[in-house]
Amino acid sequence: MIPSIHKGGSETIGLINYLYGPGTDEVRIDPQLVAAFDPLTPDPGRDPKATYEQLEHLLDQPVNALPASKRPEKHVWHLSVRAAPEDPLLSDEDWAAIARRMVAATGIAPDGDEAACRWAAVRHADDHIHIIATLVRDDGRRPRRHNEARRAQAECRRIEVDYGLRRVPPGDGTAAKRPTSAELHKAEREGREQPAREELHETVRRAVAGAMSEEEFFDRLAGAGVLIRKRVAPSGDLLGYKVALPDDRNEEKEPVFYAGSTLSPDLSLPRIRKRFSGNTSNQTTSPAPSGPATARRRAATAAWQAVLVMDVGEDSAVAAHIAAAGEVLDALAKTSAAHTRTELREAAFAFERATRSHVKAERGHDRALRQAARDLVYSGPALGRGEDGATTAMAIDMLFFLVTAAAHWHAKKQHAQQAAAAREAAEHLRAAYRAAAALPMGVLYQRGRRLSQPLRHRQAAYLRAAVPELAEQILAEPGWHALAATLADTESVGHDPAALLREAAGRRELGTADSVSDVLMWRLRRMADLPADATTMPNQTSAAAKGSGHSVSPAPSRDSQPRKAR
Repeated sequence: MIPSIHKGGSETIGLINYLYGPGTDEVRIDPQLVAAFDPLTPDPGRDPKATYEQLEHLLDQPVNALPASKRPEKHVWHLSVRAAPEDPLLSDEDWAAIARRMVAATGIAPDGDEAACRWAAVRHADDHIHIIATLVRDDGRRPRRHNEARRAQAECRRIEVDYGLRRVPPGDGTAAKRPTSAELHKAEREGREQPAREELHETVRRAVAGAMSEEEFFDRLAGAGVLIRKRVAPSGDLLGYKVALPDDRNEEKEPVFYAGSTLSPDLSLPRIRKRFSGNTSNQTTSPAPSGPATARRRAATAAWQAVLVMDVGEDSAVAAHIAAAGEVLDALAKTSAAHTRTELREAAFAFERATRSHVKAERGHDRALRQAARDLVYSGPALGRGEDGATTAMAIDMLFFLVTAAAHWHAKKQHAQQAAAAREAAEHLRAAYRAAAALPMGVLYQRGRRLSQPLRHRQAAYLRAAVPELAEQILAEPGWHALAATLADTESVGHDPAALLREAAGRRELGTADSVSDVLMWRLRRMADLPADATTMPNQTSAAAKGSGHSVSPAPSRDSQPRKAR
C-alpha cells in the first residue's frame, strides 16, 4: 500500500472538483465519501442535495475563522493511499477505517482529539482513496505534522499486515519520485508506453552511464533528442539543468520540464559531477574497444572484479560499485539486440532503485565499471549473434552474480527496498541470459558431445580432481557437455584445466546459480581468453589429446539434451 502526500494548495474547492468531477486524468468510478471528521458531512457524490460548495465551506470553517492575516497561504492538505494491483478489493468500510488510521498517524486528526483538523476521504476508484484536509485545527492552531511522510509509510506497513495485503518493503527516502496519477493517465491518454517522467529518467540515466565529463553528458542528452534548459549563475557557472520531451506539452502548449533532481536524487548536477571526480585524463580520452564483443568481454571482467570487492570492500567502495553496476546495466540495455533488450531494460529499471542508499559512495573505486559502461556505449549495438551474442551471455552471467551480491549486501544492511530491487533485477537477468545463451550454449553442447570418449573421460577426471564436492552434480547437468568442450579448449591453448577450473570455482560461491556448469564454463572462457562463440574456435580436439601431459583416471560420461537456460 502506497501513501503519497501531494503538494499543498490554497483552494479547497479545486481539490473537491478534482475528487468528484469527471476528470481528464483518470476515470472516476462512483465517487463517494467513505469517511470524514463528522459523520454528518455532506457527500456530493451520493446526496443529490449536497454541493461541492457545502463541503468546501464545512472544511474551511476553521481557516475562515482566523483573521485574514493569520490564515496559511496553502491550507489544503492532500493524501492518496493506493493498494497494489494484486491486493484483494477492499470495501468502503475498509477504506473508511484506513482513512481514519492515516489521518491519526500523520497528525491531521489524532485519535480522541476533538479539536483536530477537518478532513474527508473520497473513493473514486476501486484501488485507492484521496484524503483532503484543511491545515487549521478547530482551536485555531496548526497540526503537528513532523515526519508525516515517514509516519504515513509506517502506518501503511501495519495496515498491510492487518488486511493481508502485499507487503511493501519499507523505504528510506532515497527512492526516485514515482509518476503521479495525473502523469500516468496522461501517458495512457496520449498512447505513451511510459509517463514522460519515467522516459526522461531512463534517458538521463543512459546519458550519464560511463560519461566522463559534463560536456559528454550534455552532448549525449542532446543526441537523445530531449530538450535541455540549463540554470546558469551570474558568474557563468552552471548550477543545474532541466529536461523535457519535445512532444510532452502542458495546457499552454509549452514543454513540461523536469529538473534532474526531481527525476532521481542522484541525477542532480552536483551528484552527477561526483561521478566524474575519480576520472583520470587517459580515461576520458581512451579509445573504445574494437567492437561490441570486446566491450562485453571487458564488462564481464569488470563485473567479476567488482563481485570480489563486494565480499571484502569498505561500505563506501561497495556502494560505488553498486551505483556503477547500474550504469553498466543501462549501457548494456541500450546496446543490446532485440531478443534480449526487453529483459535487460527491465533489469536496469529495477536495479536503479538498488543503486541508492544512505551509504555514501566513494567515487573512484568504480572506475573500471564506469569505463566498461562507456565502452559499451561507444562500441555500438550488438547484433546478438556470433561473438557479440556469446559475449553478451558471458556479460549477463557475470552481471547476474554482481547484482546478486548487491542484493546480499543490501539485505545485510537492512536496506529492504534496495535488496528487493536487486533481486527483481536478477530475475530479469536470468531471463535475458536464457535468450542470449541459447545459441552459443547449443553449439558448445554439440562440440562436447562430439568429443572422443577418452577425451570426455579426461575432462571428467579434471572435474573430479578440481571440485570433487561439485563433480557429480555438474556431471548430471545438461551443461556439462559445454563445460567439457571448454575444458578441452583451455587445454589446447596451454592451460592446466584442473588448476583453472579449481580457481574458477573457488572465486565465489555458486549456490545462486541455476546451472553450475554454465557458470564455470563462462568463467573459464573469460579467464583463458577463449572466444565466447565456439563457432570461431577451431577444433582443437586432437591438439588437446596430444598436448596433455596429465595422468588421470577415466571417469564415466553423462549424456543429456542441450540446456538452453541457466
